[in-house]
Amino acid sequence: MVRGWRTFAVTSAATVVAGSGAGTASWATYRLLMSQAQAARTVIGRDTTKPPEADGVYTAGCAAPESWRTGTPFDIHLMIFGDSTAAGVGCRSAEEVLGVRIARGVAEATERRIRLSTKAISGATSKGLAGQVDAMFVAGPPPDVAVILVGANDVTKKHSVLQSAHRLGSAVERLHKAGSVVVVGTCPDLGTVAAIPQPLRTLVHSWSVRLARAQGAATRSAGGRAVRMGDLLGRDFRSAPEALFSADGFHPSAAGYELAAGYLLPAVLREITDRETHMVAAVTEG
Repeated sequence: MVRGWRTFAVTSAATVVAGSGAGTASWATYRLLMSQAQAARTVIGRDTTKPPEADGVYTAGCAAPESWRTGTPFDIHLMIFGDSTAAGVGCRSAEEVLGVRIARGVAEATERRIRLSTKAISGATSKGLAGQVDAMFVAGPPPDVAVILVGANDVTKKHSVLQSAHRLGSAVERLHKAGSVVVVGTCPDLGTVAAIPQPLRTLVHSWSVRLARAQGAATRSAGGRAVRMGDLLGRDFRSAPEALFSADGFHPSAAGYELAAGYLLPAVLREITDRETHMVAAVTEG
């Protein structure tokens, strides 16, 4: 994550220099972006703590999840893929983790036993999704519901927007064809990170928006449901950064994760309802 800021600044500045005829101004822009990236690297994304262990079987009102092992009953298997936000970096306890909030929400809404499994890895980009899905197939059958959050690291490392979206679409398609319903939280708006100075913050914002749009299109084409996290959360994170960002200034706080879960949970519940409606219809027609 931290090294990504230098990559973003170098490639962005190189583009500015290449596209401008004013050599002195372009060089000044290059040096400014590089100095801003260096400053960002010193204060952003340095939370290296291991996310809380959150996996298990959740039921409505349970104080703590039941540990899952072969033979433990459950009704719906929820699996989380993606990067550090999907894994829960910035959370101090398992109850704050995004996956737990969604699992508990589904358990409360459906009164069923929800098994939560996490494949997300801190620092992952869209390139890592294929490996996470591979690991899922090795470990067992596909989940009933897959939630994917990825994109921030693609932005800081300035990966191709089209290639990043294509990789996400491929992961969604594999899961969808395997029988999972898939909900994707698209790239957050990194322009909300106050520690990134201007003009670097504007470049990061623009890249985030472009990637989120491409991710949404790729997700829908592959059979998944996209939730526009940047659009939905951006205003709140800009207006209350001290409350919604964790101490590292990059990952969400407990309140930030709660806000994000509030947008993802309805999408997950809609997908579960649609899945069950189609299953009932198929049985009836058969």
